[in-house]
Amino acid sequence: MSARKFHTTGSFQQVTVEARETRLSLSPDSVVIHRNGIEFRSATPFSEWAEMTLTLQSPADGGRLHCTGVVIACTGSKHAGYRVSMVFTGLSKQAEARLTTMAFAALG
Repeated sequence: MSARKFHTTGSFQQVTVEARETRLSLSPDSVVIHRNGIEFRSATPFSEWAEMTLTLQSPADGGRLHCTGVVIACTGSKHAGYRVSMVFTGLSKQAEARLTTMAFAALG
């Protein structure tokens, strides 16, 4: 995953992550978007290589972007929480362009 951040805090109104029987609704300040993936904090651990669905909602127009990805790392403990790293898979050029537009909308 790229070390560069792809957005600033507040670029997204809501981030929802789903994997099998788990659904998380994340606050924008607990999420870091990278060019090829996402990192977030979670009270729930995720298995490496778990496939996940991700929905990002833009504060500007309320538009949503649906992505899929795979967990590549999950570190932490049940007491301190977990840091989950996920890479996007099969991101179309249109979805990539929408993600870029949503990410930079807050920069103005």
